[in-house]
Amino acid sequence: MAHSTLPDYQCHVLIIGSGAAGLSLALRLAAHHDVLVLSKAQISEGSTLYAQGGIAAVFDETDSIESHVEDTLIAGAGLCDREAVSFVARNARHCVQWLIDRGVAFDCDPLAAGDMRYHLTREGGHSHRRILHSADATGRAVETMLVSQALSHPRIRILERANAVDLILSDRLGLPGPRRVTGAWIWNCNREQVETCSARAVVLATGGAAKVYQYTTNPDVASGDGIAMAWRGGCRVANLEFNQFHPTSLFHPVHPEARSFLLTEALRGEGAWLLRPDGTRFMPDFDARAELAPRDIVARAIDHEMKLLGVDCVYLDISHQPPEFVRAHFPTIYEKLLTFGLDLTRDRIPIVPAAHYTCGGVMVDARGRTDVEGLYAIGEVSCTGLHGANRMASNSLLECLVYGWSAAEDLILTLPHRAASDALPAWDESRVDDADERVVIQHNWHELRLFMWDYVGIMRTTRRLERALHRINLLQQEIDNYYANFRLSSDLLELRNLTQVAELMVRCALARKESRGLHFTRDYPEILPDAKPSILAPGYIIKR
Repeated sequence: MAHSTLPDYQCHVLIIGSGAAGLSLALRLAAHHDVLVLSKAQISEGSTLYAQGGIAAVFDETDSIESHVEDTLIAGAGLCDREAVSFVARNARHCVQWLIDRGVAFDCDPLAAGDMRYHLTREGGHSHRRILHSADATGRAVETMLVSQALSHPRIRILERANAVDLILSDRLGLPGPRRVTGAWIWNCNREQVETCSARAVVLATGGAAKVYQYTTNPDVASGDGIAMAWRGGCRVANLEFNQFHPTSLFHPVHPEARSFLLTEALRGEGAWLLRPDGTRFMPDFDARAELAPRDIVARAIDHEMKLLGVDCVYLDISHQPPEFVRAHFPTIYEKLLTFGLDLTRDRIPIVPAAHYTCGGVMVDARGRTDVEGLYAIGEVSCTGLHGANRMASNSLLECLVYGWSAAEDLILTLPHRAASDALPAWDESRVDDADERVVIQHNWHELRLFMWDYVGIMRTTRRLERALHRINLLQQEIDNYYANFRLSSDLLELRNLTQVAELMVRCALARKESRGLHFTRDYPEILPDAKPSILAPGYIIKR
């Protein structure tokens, strides 16, 4: 880094990420503070936009918060933090109501005398119907509203096509007092240069890291940026061995890109079956809840059947339900499948599991605060204790909303007592630009995602994990050299972050000497009596 300079941007709060967590926080804060939101691509391009199922919250009089809590604890395989689960479930309804008050329209059923009530669906792990949804495109409805209102708010500035490079901390500036965040370096893709932003607080709302795998339902922006930046900044991370594979991602041999298309769990909630190629059901052989078992159980069952039968896929079938019901409840999926020559109302749909959700992340408290003063993490980037060893369906958007609210409450209270830095260290722009190196970066990107899929997937062994760690270490040496000597690019930044998170995932997986939830290893197939989180502290200390 070079000399200090005036920052290119100044704000009260810098929010890195423009999904449900980041934008709900921005809108709550903007009545009190100036906010800058970074979006790696277009503002709406993130996992929220593609979320199909819905948001879990107790809106039915036959349901209860206690039931929501217990269902979540069971799905989390004993590793959830009960206090965190209760905190989220208790605050679910008013946070969802905040969306409704701002214009998100959830599906309703007509009642007598012209009244309406919300149509609540049921998904895997839930004992009641408690999923509010907007057809099969809930994420799109939520993100569209948030984006529209954020763009029109006078105290929210949106910077699109902007990657956060790293956090700027007070010790780098030689400032006295506790170590705190003072801003961030930003790679402005439009200008192809590094810029600086000064902020009193920084919020990581960057989503997860499923792009570390070859096959994933996630958009390209899900490259683990926030987890990697927080780790480099000195924050603890936890439970990164728990990578959720969504059981039902579309498989199409002619159109490989179809594999990123997710088939919502709500299909099984409304009666869809999982079938072998011969048309027989197999989920009742694995779990009494059959197709409504938690995702880790369903994904392993599918993986087992595919390997046992030597087939490329199994099938999802809802054709036994009335066609008008299927088209009304799943219009987006119905139309999308037609483009691949598949009719949801008549055909068995070929499916395979794909990487979907990062259950671990940056350790935070109930207000989203990390180990570094002034640095927050909310949404999928964080580890709150809600998900444990396996996330229950439709708790993800809920977590974004609840911690967006709780972080906002804390920031509104504490931000007036925090000072901003007038000068930040400038970036060293003397690096060379070598186009040949970009080819190597792309090669390393594909290599990482392939061996993570092969070695750190649904079924694991110690030998596979050790092989993965060896390959990661070799990649990191090359990437460190590129990062030190060549001009930045979005691909280099994402590869650097993905490789860092891959290392943390493997180290957590090697430390867990049992099979629990989403982590299944052939070397330790039993579950231990005591459920303990895997906590990595700077210096690679595993705390169990």
